[in-house]
Amino acid sequence: MRTFSDNATMRRGTLCSLVPASSAGPVSRAAARFPAALLPWGWAAVFFALYATVAVRRHTLLRTTGYDLGIFEQAVRAYAQLRSPIVPLRGEGFNLLGDHFHPGLAVLAPLYRLWPSPLCLLLAQSALLALAVVPLARWAMRTLGRPAAHAVALGYGLSWGIASAAAFDFHEVALAVPLLSFALAALGRRRWGPAVAWAAPLVLVKEDLGLTVAALGCYIAWKGPRPLGALTAVAGLAASAVEIKLLLPAVNPAGGYAHGANLAEGAHSSLLSTIAFAPLDALRPDIKAMTLVLVFAPSALLALRSPLALLALPTLAWRMLSQIDFHWGTAFHYSAVLMPIVFAGLIDTLRQWRGSPAAPATPIAARHVRASLATVLAVTVVMLPSFPLAQLAQRATWRTTPHVEAARALLARIPDGARVAASNRLVPQLTSRCHVVLFPAFPVDARLYEYDTTRLPRPTAEWIIHDSRAPEAWPYRTGHWPYPAERQEAELAAAERTYGYERVARRDGITLLRLRSAPAATPAARM
Repeated sequence: MRTFSDNATMRRGTLCSLVPASSAGPVSRAAARFPAALLPWGWAAVFFALYATVAVRRHTLLRTTGYDLGIFEQAVRAYAQLRSPIVPLRGEGFNLLGDHFHPGLAVLAPLYRLWPSPLCLLLAQSALLALAVVPLARWAMRTLGRPAAHAVALGYGLSWGIASAAAFDFHEVALAVPLLSFALAALGRRRWGPAVAWAAPLVLVKEDLGLTVAALGCYIAWKGPRPLGALTAVAGLAASAVEIKLLLPAVNPAGGYAHGANLAEGAHSSLLSTIAFAPLDALRPDIKAMTLVLVFAPSALLALRSPLALLALPTLAWRMLSQIDFHWGTAFHYSAVLMPIVFAGLIDTLRQWRGSPAAPATPIAARHVRASLATVLAVTVVMLPSFPLAQLAQRATWRTTPHVEAARALLARIPDGARVAASNRLVPQLTSRCHVVLFPAFPVDARLYEYDTTRLPRPTAEWIIHDSRAPEAWPYRTGHWPYPAERQEAELAAAERTYGYERVARRDGITLLRLRSAPAATPAARM
């Protein structure tokens, strides 16, 4: 009969079989110096510092944008002032809850009230993305051992999906990443109730995430208690349906779902043909297939062997079937919510190979686990230079150019509380202290994806500040946005010639105009 001591010995043997014998001594000494409970939080602190550095430097170098950091700052600022999230950047009187359903953003209002700055949102996002490593590393450590926990933490923290989100402004999906991570770790440990509890707030983060909650419910119904799984699936579907069909149209000025056209019939003649060709459309053009591979590449594709990978289907489906081309690629923030799923799938796959106290891993299985983790780290290193965290190693990231200094000097001449129309990259430098819209006017009549309007509304702001320099491109295409440089220059000239603006200053391609009837800058702010 096997004794408790025998079982304990076998468990130690199983764990040690996943680690090369030559590394057992150093690992044990490191473990004595750094308690296991602190390991996940140590990685979270490291990644927070990494993400925050990238985000803050990008902001100080004018690489953040009105679309989207400025939009979200105006929304959170309104919440902090106990108002509806009216966002002038999206249109006069536009309630942002009519764009995407994300009332969960209100949890950041107390922080913004204490520190009204775009940096508040950037640092909050960095913390949220870093926090998601905690449950993943903790789960990996419990099931695979400490070396595996380090590998999983590094793979997640340096993954391209997280890096792209950390480096591009602020977005509501940052709230979803740690919620998903905790929910997936609970699923992996078969703690069904906590998994549902962690996932439930996702329906307040973005309207499509109810479908992810539904996928989680289907997993529970398959692997755990069917009543709880079925109830969760129905609740997730119902939440998305209510938000898309009722709540968003009720608030949107156009009376519909602002992004419904993204999944329209497109090139097909009917809804039936759209459905029939959906599998092919999800893989054409080639960038879609490439993105699908890259999503799971950080796990060395091993996440695909886990049923947890099914939770990625809702997000991948709407992105690949969208008519908007930037949903198909690897830039922007759209893959952030997929990274916890990918690494949860990796842990789940390796857990199946590492054996159990009753059936220890064979030497071949142990070597397979070690080789898999080594491959994960190799893929991470190979992909790292192609994505935004590599900017930390670029000299331009640490150099403040004369153009940036000129922009700061002219921005300082605009008084607090003024109404300002600004270029996209200058908007988030002003949103914490001014009423800001985009220059030239965009969108027109709240039509977000229309760029070919023949006539733009005349500017009405007290101040206009325009940057004629083509900004650093990533994640946008090279060039000006939302209109070509020629049209922007024409609108700037019209403001001076026709609309009653006078030039206050021009420096290094940046022009500052003031409406003739507007109050002048304070003497202290003059150059």
